[in-house]
Amino acid sequence: MASKPVLWNFFRSSASWRVRIALALKEIEYEYKIVNLLTGEQLSEEFTKLNSKQEIPILEIDGLHLTQSLPIIEYLDETRPQEPRLIPKDPVIRCKARAIAEIINSGIQPYQNTNVLKRLVAEIGEEKKNEWLKHYLTKGFRAIETALIQSSGKYCVGDCLTIADLCLVPQVYSAHRFNVSLQDFPTILRVNAELEKIPAFQKSHAHAQIDTPDEFKGK
Repeated sequence: MASKPVLWNFFRSSASWRVRIALALKEIEYEYKIVNLLTGEQLSEEFTKLNSKQEIPILEIDGLHLTQSLPIIEYLDETRPQEPRLIPKDPVIRCKARAIAEIINSGIQPYQNTNVLKRLVAEIGEEKKNEWLKHYLTKGFRAIETALIQSSGKYCVGDCLTIADLCLVPQVYSAHRFNVSLQDFPTILRVNAELEKIPAFQKSHAHAQIDTPDEFKGK
């Protein structure tokens, strides 16, 4: 009997959150291993042996040790082809979904990385850090809004779930967390509201995890 998959993650890590959604959608049970980014557990010698880049998520599954959220999602979709298919078969739809996912993954999320923000505070102070963060997150959301106006139906790309949707919800959460207004992006807000109705997205939410602080649970 194959061992249960293991996911190293943190409740508020957007990259981990994406993988949690994929696992929930594919109905894959897994062991949840906490890596507390706020206390620096990812920097420990023990964790560095697991991932030399000192990042989460890590997924152990099928005898493999996988890192980086988007390749993990693609692996799950290719090896568990039951619906929903998160990587569309149609090349045009697939390209649109991957483009939106990458705007978030490489064009927004790195600016809010915990290590980046800590260094910014140390070098330029809290106020300047917040201005910097607002600028780059707003710029990224503007690009997402433009893409969704062209591609969205019920979800990011048409009416079927894709990898783009798994990236959108955690990023919208981060915008609220960092007090970045999304009032100028109605398409993003509409799609996000639809996604938050889906049980797998609710199960995977940052406020529903075993390491979610009590102050956030149920909110």
